[in-house]
Amino acid sequence: MTPPTPTSDYPTFLTELKTRIRQAQLKAALSVNKELILLYWKIGKDILANQEKLGWGAKVIDQLSQDLRTEFPEIKGFSVRNLKYMQAFAAAYPDLPFVQEVLAQLPRFHLCVIITRLKDPEVRLFYLKKTIEHGWSRNILVHQIKSGLHLREGASTTNFFMIISERNRWGCISVTKTCLIQIFRSNINPEVIVKGQIPI
Repeated sequence: MTPPTPTSDYPTFLTELKTRIRQAQLKAALSVNKELILLYWKIGKDILANQEKLGWGAKVIDQLSQDLRTEFPEIKGFSVRNLKYMQAFAAAYPDLPFVQEVLAQLPRFHLCVIITRLKDPEVRLFYLKKTIEHGWSRNILVHQIKSGLHLREGASTTNFFMIISERNRWGCISVTKTCLIQIFRSNINPEVIVKGQIPI
């Protein structure tokens, strides 16, 4: 018996099916990543709490690593180094809702890069947002940190508020807004703004 011949709708059906399968795979991967990030955060938080409450030292982390790797040999994330990353992660981000909503969108290695290479919370937040917004790989993230992207973009964002006094700030914003409206309405050459010749 010969198999039925696909109809003309078959290629469309197959394409849609492949798309659904890929979307389900991505959704499952993101869900697993979120759960792992939350697990690592909770482990780090518990280590910090026990260090404070019970006076745990570095030797306890060594023992904990050994015991967890013995119990879960198939999981590679319980080395001493990784447990210290979890601890640093929980110390850097003590707010669970922020971890759930923002940090769980990124892979663990991205978070390790941000935590170990950056100390300023505002700078960390800048790179977290940029990585989520642009979908950077870990290598791109490292490159952007090394090249000081936050200094180039961040300075232009906040420089205005550092230089212009609060009394003059809204006047400057109003003039700039008026100039931009004029440009869009009347096809004024933007170069005349630099020369101060814009008709307002």
